[in-house]
Amino acid sequence: MPLHLPEGKKIAVNIGADFDAHAVWMGTFGKTSPSYLSRGEYCATVGVPRLLDLFERYDIQGTWCTPVHTMETFPEAFATIVEAGQEIAAHGCYHESVPSLDQDTEIRLMEQTIEGHLKHVGKAPRGYRSPAWDFTEHTLELLEKTGFEWDSSLMGHDFQPYHPRPVDVRWEEGSVFGPPSPLLEFPVSWYLDDFPVGEYIPGVNPGLGSSEVMFQRFQDHFDYAYERETAPVLAITLHPQTAARAHHLLGLERLLDHMASHEGVWFASLSDIYDTWTDD
Repeated sequence: MPLHLPEGKKIAVNIGADFDAHAVWMGTFGKTSPSYLSRGEYCATVGVPRLLDLFERYDIQGTWCTPVHTMETFPEAFATIVEAGQEIAAHGCYHESVPSLDQDTEIRLMEQTIEGHLKHVGKAPRGYRSPAWDFTEHTLELLEKTGFEWDSSLMGHDFQPYHPRPVDVRWEEGSVFGPPSPLLEFPVSWYLDDFPVGEYIPGVNPGLGSSEVMFQRFQDHFDYAYERETAPVLAITLHPQTAARAHHLLGLERLLDHMASHEGVWFASLSDIYDTWTDD
């Protein structure tokens, strides 16, 4: 297999923390009222410290996907993540709706994103996660041209990394795939994301779902991958404003206890996992 996990490791688990703060409400949902912005503030002032403490207790090297808007708005909270040695991945400029962007705007915002990382992290990001997990027809090529090594936005597999392909959509005949990208894709899934279950948005997302059901679903994915896949990657997406709520945090601790009780579990950043990949 192309993924060569460290000796003694059977499964790679990535905990991706999307530190969206204000940006998700502004960029994705167009919400700028004090109520929604206060939820973003909770993300930075309460959620980040709680998740960082959890990561330290469980020795988790995660990947914090962070819009530049968050870095600028909550620099102190963001600095604690960098100082903790957690990986920072690109997550847009202001959690913009990527599919709605024209090509020039998408290029401009990508340039601002990389500049923001150079300013606040001190280096360019190796990986990208699209806000709300969607692309334009130009995004994949743009990521290649701007030097990204991996992406984690698409859903063409569940546990195995792969090289995504552009698609020429044809309506009255079969769509045609282009050549595989040199980027490595770490697939995601809405089933492995806490936001749809946990965040109530009137008229948009019912939220307020069962945390017990959500974490059982996460555990079922882990158990399947551990028992039936070879060198799999389980990518779980959390949001500090969601996962740090008391009931979610307790459920997350139980999930981590379950995973950590299995031999050969590697809690790693996506870039560390990427570094074990070969195309041989």
